[in-house]
Amino acid sequence: MIPIRPDVLQAAPRRTVDHYLKPGILNLQALPPLSLYVHFPWCVRKCPYCDFNSHEAGGDLPEQAYLDAVRADLEQSLPLVWGRKIISVFIGGGTPSLMSAQGLDRLMSDIRSLLPLEAGAEITLEANPGTFESDKFRSYADSGINRLSIGIQSFNSRQLKALGRIHDGDEARRAIEIAQASFDNFNLDLMYALPGQTLDEAEADLEAALSFAPPHLSLYHLTLEPNTVFSKYPPELPDDDASATMQQMISQRIHAAGYEHYEVSACARPGRRARHNLNYWEFGDYLGIGAGAHSKLSFPHRVVRQARYKQPGSYMQQAMAGNAVHEEHEIARDEMGFEFMLNALRLTGGFPSRLFMERTGLPLQLIEPALQQAESLGLLSVDHASIRPTELGQRFLNDLQQLFLPD
Repeated sequence: MIPIRPDVLQAAPRRTVDHYLKPGILNLQALPPLSLYVHFPWCVRKCPYCDFNSHEAGGDLPEQAYLDAVRADLEQSLPLVWGRKIISVFIGGGTPSLMSAQGLDRLMSDIRSLLPLEAGAEITLEANPGTFESDKFRSYADSGINRLSIGIQSFNSRQLKALGRIHDGDEARRAIEIAQASFDNFNLDLMYALPGQTLDEAEADLEAALSFAPPHLSLYHLTLEPNTVFSKYPPELPDDDASATMQQMISQRIHAAGYEHYEVSACARPGRRARHNLNYWEFGDYLGIGAGAHSKLSFPHRVVRQARYKQPGSYMQQAMAGNAVHEEHEIARDEMGFEFMLNALRLTGGFPSRLFMERTGLPLQLIEPALQQAESLGLLSVDHASIRPTELGQRFLNDLQQLFLPD
């Protein structure tokens, strides 16, 4: 999810839905598709590279109290999304597969009772090896989960230990086998440029993943994020040349295996793109509930971002008190172009030119100078129908995105 900039956040006052309908700076002819994100904040052990809102579970989890808070949060948010169908649901974390089968069933029942889900909505659960049990995952499928996203990261036990993961290579393979028994749609997360990793090891990881014929693959370059253990105590990583060689190997191999590399870190077989994530990249809307969850919600004349209370205890207390939203701000007109392009330029095939006005309520001319500059630098291909990053633009994506920052 796109982070909210702390310098423009303010404490969220209690507001009625009328506030969001007041005339503003935009003119959206139609609201974009709407997804639901649910955050489960606990994990078995915090990984040293992880900068997500995850907290080590010490003892029994307050599962029922947390689900009470999530339902209260969702009920409080309903006036902001009345009449809008949910195209996808993503239950992320943390490690949501720590939830009991009964807890997950209750969560899905609450969602269905409060929100209208589109027929055939994609409903994804994040799951980590080490939490896989055949009976529990069959129950997850019975509750309505129709897609898993499995955090494999590597099949190499030495690499997994270096990453602080709780599973080994054998458990990673067993988790995929359990997933295949109940789900025909799943994603595997893999990382490369890991501590001490060689090109042969990166290729072995990729081949192991491909041997399971996953419908979707997410391939991430390990980065040292601020405020993580790895940022404070950096491991020795492959240098830029070695990382680039790994990236080139991955690109060639997935293409040969019949996958479409449709987003910076995402590859899919035909018809298996991640609908939920695609909605993010196409600047769709999402309602985020749960500790630390972020929302982006559009109204006819404004677009609003929200963030929930981050600490699970504070979140549960505030949600039950009727005020789960901690911070909120409206996206300013001069920031809208950057916000849109920050997402849409991640799509390797680009986007239709008309999508900018459809999702921002602003004319494309607003970003015309930046488009012309990017095109002159060979970073973008622009015509009357579409805008897409060139191969050079994909390689220097951060530089391309920064051209759209407001002055």
